[in-house]
Amino acid sequence: MQETNTLIQVAPGAAPVTDQTNNDAPRVIPRALSNRQKAAVVVRLLLNDGADIPLEDLPDDLQEKLTHQLGEMGLVDRVTLDAVAQEFAEALDGVGLSFPHGLASALDAVDGKIAPAAAARLRKVAGVRQIGDPWQRLREIPAEELAEMAQAESTEIAAVMLSKLETAKAAQLLGQLPGPIARRITYAVSKTANVTPEAVERIGWSLAAQLDQKPSQAFADGPGARVGAILNQSTASTRDGLLTALDEEDADFASVVRHSIFTFAHIPTRILPRDVPAVLRGVDQAVLVTALAGASTDEDQKTVEFLLSNMSSRMADNLREEIGERGKVKQSDAEDAMTQIVGAIRTLADEGTIMLIEEESEE
Repeated sequence: MQETNTLIQVAPGAAPVTDQTNNDAPRVIPRALSNRQKAAVVVRLLLNDGADIPLEDLPDDLQEKLTHQLGEMGLVDRVTLDAVAQEFAEALDGVGLSFPHGLASALDAVDGKIAPAAAARLRKVAGVRQIGDPWQRLREIPAEELAEMAQAESTEIAAVMLSKLETAKAAQLLGQLPGPIARRITYAVSKTANVTPEAVERIGWSLAAQLDQKPSQAFADGPGARVGAILNQSTASTRDGLLTALDEEDADFASVVRHSIFTFAHIPTRILPRDVPAVLRGVDQAVLVTALAGASTDEDQKTVEFLLSNMSSRMADNLREEIGERGKVKQSDAEDAMTQIVGAIRTLADEGTIMLIEEESEE
């Protein structure tokens, strides 16, 4: 006698098969389903429960087969449904570990965990036709890089790119483009109504492939930012001398470096008044007194007043008293103390504790 948990086929509309081997109430035996039919039952069950199933990650042919199977299933009795659900639950319970499907998915799983150069080489091996959504990768690219890509492509391609980005990111992209180009791309969006999903996908993979073809960068920051960070730690005389020399060699690069420099004199324009107490908590009292007492230029004096005006009056009075008692401070000691304060501000900004005010670029 076949066991009662064996799946057997019942034609649609036929009376359910029952087990009559004992005196208990008749028990309905589940229908025999193929693996594809079982998959359709599980998917339908999960969708009915509101589960978010990433079916789009399946290869296109499997998505089509699954959709066809869903359309052919008709009605499934409760006993068969319970049996399929139980079998699916047991299969899940037996899974110990799940690995990504294919090299492309494996690269997504280890993104940021392996060296960028190694990731770039592996993406080239994976090829353009990867699984997943190429636009998701493009959405993570900074707006500045997307703007460079948009200007290198045709207006129609750029219009598709703009349409696939989130609204905020699309606005940032337009802000990075010259006015005439931004207007042409915006107008071209009106002509994308008849673009097919296949074309959008091909465009996405083509653009994503360009990212893989770019050589890996040895430095995370640009040259101007790196030089600016070095000059931040230099003495004022050294910094001024080098900037003067850069002006003579390359005025544009010198302007980028100046924009990256953040010194003690920049504090009033780069720090929010409410963040001053957080900054002072990260600075040793003796260092703070040395920096404030050693401020000699008009710009540094403005920073002193800014800091004293945005702390408690009791603390400000105590500092003024200590500054008066400190007397004259050597310039090298004052610059070292100011550099430590700027370093503390940079650390808080990198940790996300405070936000630096972005300086507007000179037009």
